[in-house]
Amino acid sequence: MKRNILNTILACAGLLFCLNAKAMELSLNGQWEYKSNVKVQSVNKVLKGEQGRIISYVTEPDGNFLLSEMDNITFRDKHSGKSAPIIVDPGQKYQTMEGFGFALTGGSAQMMIQMSPQARHELIEELFGKGEGQAGISCIRLSLGASDLNSFVFSYDDMPEGKEDWTLSQFSLSQDLNDVVPVMKEILAVNPDIFIISSPWSAPTWMKESRDVRGGKLRRECYEVYADYFVKYIKAMAAQGIHIDAVTVQNEPLNNRNTPSMPWDPQDQLDFIADYLGPAIKAGGIDTDIILFDHNCDRIDYPLAILADPRISEYVCGTGFHHYMGDLSAMAQMHLARPDKDIYFTEQMLIDRSFSKSGKIAASVKRVVIDVTRAWSRNIVLWNLASDRNAGPHTDNGGCPFCYGAVSIEGDEVDRNLAFYTVSHISSFVPRGSVRIYSTDVDDPAIMTCNDEQHPEVVRANYYSKSSVLPNVAFSTPEGKTVLIVANTTSSDQTVEIQYKGKYADVFLKSGAVGTYIW
Repeated sequence: MKRNILNTILACAGLLFCLNAKAMELSLNGQWEYKSNVKVQSVNKVLKGEQGRIISYVTEPDGNFLLSEMDNITFRDKHSGKSAPIIVDPGQKYQTMEGFGFALTGGSAQMMIQMSPQARHELIEELFGKGEGQAGISCIRLSLGASDLNSFVFSYDDMPEGKEDWTLSQFSLSQDLNDVVPVMKEILAVNPDIFIISSPWSAPTWMKESRDVRGGKLRRECYEVYADYFVKYIKAMAAQGIHIDAVTVQNEPLNNRNTPSMPWDPQDQLDFIADYLGPAIKAGGIDTDIILFDHNCDRIDYPLAILADPRISEYVCGTGFHHYMGDLSAMAQMHLARPDKDIYFTEQMLIDRSFSKSGKIAASVKRVVIDVTRAWSRNIVLWNLASDRNAGPHTDNGGCPFCYGAVSIEGDEVDRNLAFYTVSHISSFVPRGSVRIYSTDVDDPAIMTCNDEQHPEVVRANYYSKSSVLPNVAFSTPEGKTVLIVANTTSSDQTVEIQYKGKYADVFLKSGAVGTYIW
């Protein structure tokens, strides 16, 4: 707290005078009629920004503007309003970002592989390309075997009832070779720098106590062969040109209601990593990292209990979180407890398709972009990339019937949904390797100065315990650009002041709108 107060005081050295100047409103040119297939408007222009000018990209809740480039804004020398500005300080650096994107489930790949080659190529270019009009998705989560968003359940070593395969002689990527692998190859041809996480929903049924795809723990005698199963998968994907950067041990280890699913207790996961999976990956000469937990923010005791064992540290890079239960601040608490281990945000669904009616873009960006990255996550993965217009495909009896993709596909037609625009507000402008930097948070203190009422030549300083700025987060990119994302979650239109190195600029955001600002 003391450090934040001191930094705020230092950043306010330019003096914030309490002037009664009218808030500057930006000219919003060119109304669009909302259509669900409107694409990201511009990306590469941000790399050409002039010194001292801000390029802005805005999405409004009614869909009239969707990542639309607005008028450029010029920095000036003096503060112009009464409210605290959002101070951006590149001198205070936090985590380095690994990427932003979606889960490429088997169902997603199935929908994409059924498109014509030309339409699929155009969609992949739009989603993963880094050029103008492209979203720049930089992180993908794959399912290691089937997830509940496959049309049916499979593993890479399915055996007839009563049979087992302790040598994994029947291991095969055959099902993924039909859709996931070819789609991933096309993605990597467009963006070879994708950060890839892979997560299993279940071991092969012959390794489980229940011999069922839904629920049922891994048999203790199968720990070693299941660790080998991970290694075979990583090597098989590498042979296809797909490098798996990290694996989680289990998707949602405290949820056995999905089809497929497999529960893990913390002690069991600890033993599996320390005695089997970690050593197997190390012995295999593989540089794939291991991410713990991969479940909700209400149970940080789970990963903390595992990390308490000193055998774990050499094998585990960090902890993965979902946000279906608990508070996102739990990730920051996890960082506070174990700053030596990274935080990853591995799943969250935004199911809204009715973008023009939902009005949820500001709330969504605040929750899964601003709050997640402020809580130390190095990435963002939403659930999932693509579905049909009825939220399919998914498994029966435990598959998600309302998990729409970021894009909905019917034939070669593509609808872009709320999740697409939410992630694009960061993925289009913040590449891998960018670093989160300080920007004034809602609850940060603020120092305001104004002229004395009786003696206007005298400057008074006032301390406020809360800045009450709009939710925001800032990054410094490898190209030397500064990116600020702001969400107007209030019920009124707002003029927001940005302060950067003693200069000031005003940006205008309608109620419920989101802006990404680059200089």
